[in-house]
Amino acid sequence: MTKIHPTAIVDAAAKLADDVEIGPFCIVGPDVTLQARVRLLSHVVVDGVTTIGEDTVVHAFSALGGPPQHLGYKGERTELLIGPRNVIREQVTMNTGTASGRGVTTIGADGFFMAEAHVAHDCTVGDNVVLAKGATLGGHVDVGNFVFVGGLAAIHQFSRVGRYSFIGGLAAVTKDVIPYGSVWGNHAHLEGLNLVGLKRRGFSRESINALRAAYRLMFADEGTFQERLDDVVETYSAVPEVMEIVDFIRADGNRPLCLPEREV
Repeated sequence: MTKIHPTAIVDAAAKLADDVEIGPFCIVGPDVTLQARVRLLSHVVVDGVTTIGEDTVVHAFSALGGPPQHLGYKGERTELLIGPRNVIREQVTMNTGTASGRGVTTIGADGFFMAEAHVAHDCTVGDNVVLAKGATLGGHVDVGNFVFVGGLAAIHQFSRVGRYSFIGGLAAVTKDVIPYGSVWGNHAHLEGLNLVGLKRRGFSRESINALRAAYRLMFADEGTFQERLDDVVETYSAVPEVMEIVDFIRADGNRPLCLPEREV
């Protein structure tokens, strides 16, 4: 049975699963869909064309589905889609897309969004992503699965962040981050591979060793970057994790890439 606190304001047109819980002083707009077992704890605002997936818990003072913070937005009908089993902590903000962009902001499943994290318009966030306190995604950012973004880090609009990568706290990320990479600093530079994360996620020793060897070859001093990339393909074409990095880089060769600050 749906539980709605008497102080909550829920539009009659909102679509609520039978077992949704809406706590005190929450506001739910007419174009909102709350799927099974969603819980809005208190003082949560869910607006716009927003869908929140099953078993997601939203903590106090979060604002989800507000209009994009974009000067070109003229009130078009755009969306926010949040997948299942996310934990959204206090004061998190997630905006809908823009008509000039994808038109939708998408959050995957099983994410953990700590206090004051922000996901801007037209972002795509994968599964099992962690945004630590105050982490910020600019518009049109593409974040892969199992990414960890450290506290107060900011990722510039239109950047790509590959799977299983790690963004250090306070980092200012203005370029693409390779899958499995670890970046730090302002502006962020590549510090190596996210070895701690890979071990925690159960990657085999063989895969990690291959990634380390390919990384050293890819970012060595000898030859051009393209020559080194070709050498990596020739040597490690049978290692899917290595080829994922190569494919990520080759997907758009004109995009700026976070690179090491010193020799590897």
